[in-house]
Amino acid sequence: MDIEAAIGAAFEEACRDELEAPKPGNVHVLASGHAMTVEDFRLAARSAAPFIATRGARIGARISGSVEASLQATGQNINLGIILLCAPLAAAAEKGNPDLHAAVGEILEELDLADARLAFAAIVRAAPGGLGDAARHDVRSPPTVSLGEAMAEAASRDRIARQYANGFADIFDVGLPALRRSLARGAQAKLATLAVYLTFLSAFPDTHIERKQGAAEAERVTRRAKSFFGRLEGGLPFDELESELIAWDSELKRSGINPGTSADLTVATLFAAKLQSILRRAGNSG
Repeated sequence: MDIEAAIGAAFEEACRDELEAPKPGNVHVLASGHAMTVEDFRLAARSAAPFIATRGARIGARISGSVEASLQATGQNINLGIILLCAPLAAAAEKGNPDLHAAVGEILEELDLADARLAFAAIVRAAPGGLGDAARHDVRSPPTVSLGEAMAEAASRDRIARQYANGFADIFDVGLPALRRSLARGAQAKLATLAVYLTFLSAFPDTHIERKQGAAEAERVTRRAKSFFGRLEGGLPFDELESELIAWDSELKRSGINPGTSADLTVATLFAAKLQSILRRAGNSG
């Protein structure tokens, strides 16, 4: 399998794997929600994968092509945040540098005005919930700065944009260590994914919730996530938490609360882990 095909397959696998974890408030194999189903996410991932992985494509083109393909396939915004996070990771893996974190930093330095134009148009096309207006570099206006600069402007209110400003620190310094810790303890893959999701949800307020329901609600969800995360990390068997987690899942969905940013960061973490494995195998075979 060549690198383009491997990256596309890793993206689709990361999206599918994330759906296996019973993530409270988000779509998963045990429960749909927010007018979205597991099959919607699977179809969106399958449609976006070739564009995310297009060899040599600029970040803006990867974002634009992936968003359009997902919208055409599902008729709604399913995976905008996932695409915004995974496009730079895919481009970085293409460099072949075994240090994926460093390669992402190089990709972010290369972002330009053309990337911003394409990304802005894709975001408007996807029309994410709670988008709102921005005083500077609003996505509904023609960009005047690079995509990196525009994302830095939005970093204080959007955790996905913040990754463009901090070199994907949350993925490499928070998500991946959480995934490795959980797998090292012998957790099943879906429970390791749940641990990553709860790590993000308990580490900082979910900015998707902040935009739609406000800061107080986001903080309340974070406090609840910390309780679950502490018990899971403390060694409490998942079987003893499952019914309570599913009950919270139902409660969040009834209230229209979706920790979408935490879910998107979880997909990006799984994708980064798979890309690191691809790069290690390529290095060992070289």
